[in-house]
Amino acid sequence: MLVLGIETSCDETGVALYDTERGLIADALFSQVELHEQYGGVVPELASRDHLRKLTPLIRQVFAESDLSLEDLEGVAYTAGPGLIGALMTGASLARSLAFALDIPALGVHHMEGHLLAPLLDQTPPEFPFVALLVSGGHTQLIRVDALGEYELLGESLDDAAGEAFDKTAKMMGLGYPGGPRLAKLAEQGTQGRFRFPRPMTDRPGLDFSFSGLKTATLTCVNRLKEEAPLDEQTLADVAWAFQDAVVDTLVIKCKRALKQTGMKRLVIAGGVSANQHLREQLEKNLKGMGGQVFYPSLAYCTDNGAMIAFAGAQRLASGQSDGATPAPLRPRWPLTELQGLG
Repeated sequence: MLVLGIETSCDETGVALYDTERGLIADALFSQVELHEQYGGVVPELASRDHLRKLTPLIRQVFAESDLSLEDLEGVAYTAGPGLIGALMTGASLARSLAFALDIPALGVHHMEGHLLAPLLDQTPPEFPFVALLVSGGHTQLIRVDALGEYELLGESLDDAAGEAFDKTAKMMGLGYPGGPRLAKLAEQGTQGRFRFPRPMTDRPGLDFSFSGLKTATLTCVNRLKEEAPLDEQTLADVAWAFQDAVVDTLVIKCKRALKQTGMKRLVIAGGVSANQHLREQLEKNLKGMGGQVFYPSLAYCTDNGAMIAFAGAQRLASGQSDGATPAPLRPRWPLTELQGLG
């Protein structure tokens, strides 16, 4: 089944073609980073308008690269939530209109399920069941995954998610937008051990997260240093290293705890923060001692992309699921555990 996937949940426009027999055929992505950089963050109205400008050219691009045509399509998948409502509406409107015109089924896909399944696009995908760590934007969640659509929430962030903490900390350090990747890049030049920040909620049982206190501890440290002397580049790098190490250490501790609690050996990590090299290294190191395996998406599919939506949508469309005559409303907030399985 050949499916067109459309991703427009936030500030990246993603389009892809996925075939259930041949795999991923073509994908294209346009990032709005330069558009939003001057404002220090995503401006929802500008994001929606840019999706509108880029979607049609990107769709034409993937069909040109694949040597296929619209008439070859058998389904259209699009992000229905969570995300910015205006951005979601842009992608959904085009997807539903296209499906209607071609008389083929359309299906709204859960953005986080797309991230969750992105590692299955790899040549050596993880087998079910597994534990998943989703670290994308405003989400930090540990989920037990028994099959597609069979999800049990084990733990989640009670305030700032890991990605939010990265972005907010980068902003207060004056690193600009997008903050998370810039902080991680700066941390590569940092000195280990000069500063140490708390590992929140690791001294108590459970699998929930909280990163607001870590963010505050970092801000307090930065303000104290500013009172002593102007911050030089090395000091900023040392702070960035300590902050990143605290986030990574917290995530690793909770992942190990989740694997022990469920008795599983396979861990999937997905979402934008899964591209963080320090996190990957520490997970590999720690899980090796437990006899566990860790799986990631390729770097191209860690952040928002059309391929993950095309893949997730294809699995559900191929099983007979679709929007039907009356599509469900778009959902800016949408718990992953509300999704149904394929059976």
